[in-house]
Formats: sequence, C-alpha cells, structure tokens
Amino acid sequence: MTKPTILTGDRTTGPLHIGHYAGSLHNRLRFQDSHEQFLLLADSQALTDNAHDPDKVRRSVIEVTLDYLAVGIDPAKTTICLQSHLPALAELSMLYLNFVTVARLERNPTIKDEIRARGFGRDIPAGFLCYPAAQAADITAFKATIVPVGEDQAPLIEQTNEIVRRINATAGRPILPEAQAVIPQSGRLPGVDGKAKMSKSGGNAIALSASPDAISAAVRAMFTDPNHLRVEDPGHVQGNVVFTYLDAFDEDRAGLESLKAQYRRGGLGDGRIKRRLEGILQALIAPIRERRAQLAEDPAYVVDVIRRGTEKARNRTEATKREVVQGLGLFML
Repeated sequence: MTKPTILTGDRTTGPLHIGHYAGSLHNRLRFQDSHEQFLLLADSQALTDNAHDPDKVRRSVIEVTLDYLAVGIDPAKTTICLQSHLPALAELSMLYLNFVTVARLERNPTIKDEIRARGFGRDIPAGFLCYPAAQAADITAFKATIVPVGEDQAPLIEQTNEIVRRINATAGRPILPEAQAVIPQSGRLPGVDGKAKMSKSGGNAIALSASPDAISAAVRAMFTDPNHLRVEDPGHVQGNVVFTYLDAFDEDRAGLESLKAQYRRGGLGDGRIKRRLEGILQALIAPIRERRAQLAEDPAYVVDVIRRGTEKARNRTEATKREVVQGLGLFML
C-alpha cells in the first residue's frame, strides 16, 4: 500500500530549538514510519529576508541537518533535501506566479502579519511577498497531501490549494492533489521571556544543542506569575511560561495536574516548578546534544545525507514539473 506523502521542513537560519521539538520534530519521528516523508532544508526561502547574510543561511544548512539527525530522524526513512538544489521548485514557483495576483498575495494573513512583524512597510523583498507561490511549488512538486504547519501558517496551505485548483482547471484534469494542513495540538511555545513566540532570531529560545548551564540560566530567567510574590500566595497557571513548558514536555500528567492545583491554592514556590522543568529539559536535551556533537565530527557523512536525499527529491520534483508543463499544454523538448 502506498504511504501518504508528507512535506515539512525548516528555514536554514540557525540551529533548531525546543520549540521546534515540541511543535514538529517529535511528530516527524512518528511520521517517518507511517508516511513517505520529505524534510526540506529551506535555504532559498531563508534568503527572502536574509539576503544580507547569505553566509548564515549557508552555515545553517549543516546546523539544521545535524539537529534533524540528532533527534532521531533516519535518512533511510525520511528524505532530507536542499531546496536551492531542486531546480523544479524555482521553475514551478515562476509558473505559479502567473496563476495568482499581487493583491491576493498581499491579502494572505500570514504574509501580512510577517510583513508587519518585520517592519518592511512597502520595502518588501519580492521573494518574501511571493513566498505563498514558492511554498505551493514546494508542496505540489512532491505531491504532498499532508503538510504539518503552525496555526498561523494555515492560510498558506489554503492559497496552495487555490493554485492547485487553477492549475487543474486549466489542464482540464487533476494533475496535482490538494494538501491538508495538520496543526499540532501543542501550538507554539512562547519565548523564555514570555513576550513572544520562541524564535531563533528573537534571542529567547533554548537550542537543542544548549549546554547544561545555558538550560539552567534560561529556566531561572523564565517569567511565572508576576503577582505570585510569596510562596503562600495563590498563583495563575494560565499564561505562566514555566507551566506552558511543563505542559509541552512533562510526561507525568497526573503529577503536573497536582502541582497546578497546589500552585493555584498557594503554598508552591516558583523555584520548585522551575527545578522540575529544568530537570525535564536537561534530560531531554542531553542525549540530543551528545549525538549532535558526535555527528559534527563527521561532516562528510552529514553532507552525504543531504546529497543523497536531494538527488532522490530532484527526481521526484522534476517528474512533477514535467507533468504540470505537459498538462498545461506548454512546449516541451
């Protein structure tokens, strides 16, 4: 029986963090046994707002791959591939731009929010504005039917399906499948500062390669309930960053619920819940960090994983591109 195809990946803008683990990586470990999974190292997409620092994007290709392998992604089950080395993706992106308007790109809620967050104003890099068409190319080139995304990314999948329907209508037959957005139940983790989502660029993340001291310092600095001034005071669990992280990583659900009840009543200090969280994060990250350090000693192996995966992905995406071009009745050699 043919496995369903799933496409996911990350922008190559730096090492991954525990927010990636909670939101996607642990699911990818599960998907690689039940799906045909492609992991895209999105270096071309990373350049849409990092063109001023291409060296960071280049370095991060290895960094992200190390994180994938360190958490347990198996290149024999999951294809890890490099976006910029798949020409069909760029060619399909250019083709799809003829099936979408600038006004529709600007109305995409995800793009609007990201433009606002980055303060672009009207100085929007064209590649950034056109990202929905590029993502549509990524998804359809692999004929992925499942795309795990954050809730804020769901409009991009909707726009991908709009493009798919226009391509299929023009061709007069279903060349490309529509994709389903799969949104993780855990959602995105806030940053350790509690002010925004955890991000590599925001300086509020705990890297999967973080040292024990870095983990300890990050947990100590976390905000809890600003009104929980004394141990005996009742505290709020909702919006409390430490409890948000415990919800994501603490496997002792009954024990955690008991702690929450005690915190709400009063009589539980912030230090105790922080120590609990630190122990959990230290245990989670230690084997990942050690495995990552071992892999980093053999860069040729890491590059070979990318090369072999990219070759497999190139064959897949080129076949889809030819099918789209033929279906639209364009000239072919």
